Amino acid sequence: MVTQLLYRAGPAVLKRNSCILARAFRVQSCYSSSTTEPKIAAKHPFKVDLEGGKRYSWCTCGYSKKQPFCDGSHKKSSLGLSPLRFTLEEAKTVWLCGCKQTHNPPYCDGTHKQDFVQEAEVPAQQ
Repeated sequence: MVTQLLYRAGPAVLKRNSCILARAFRVQSCYSSSTTEPKIAAKHPFKVDLEGGKRYSWCTCGYSKKQPFCDGSHKKSSLGLSPLRFTLEEAKTVWLCGCKQTHNPPYCDGTHKQDFVQEAEVPAQQ
């Protein structure tokens, strides 16, 4: 039941104290009550090897210099976003969203292939 809510939630509508749980891993995140658009950090996903049982913080604002993970940059932006914190139950290689527009956070769902992402300006180092 909760997993279905995860897949229906869009990345742009973020509610205060909305906590998400998903199958095969645990995700907890409390977002700001503001409706806001995160910065598109990259036009591609990030392939990462993650450890089981370790807590990760996925950047939701797009301003982190350590993409796809949070470096605290959201505190300096006026977006009011918080990182999405999650823990995998077992080690796994995953594709984490770089465009911050996914409907399946923190995972890539292919949204980066859409024109609005491909036409966006992003930092050169990404």
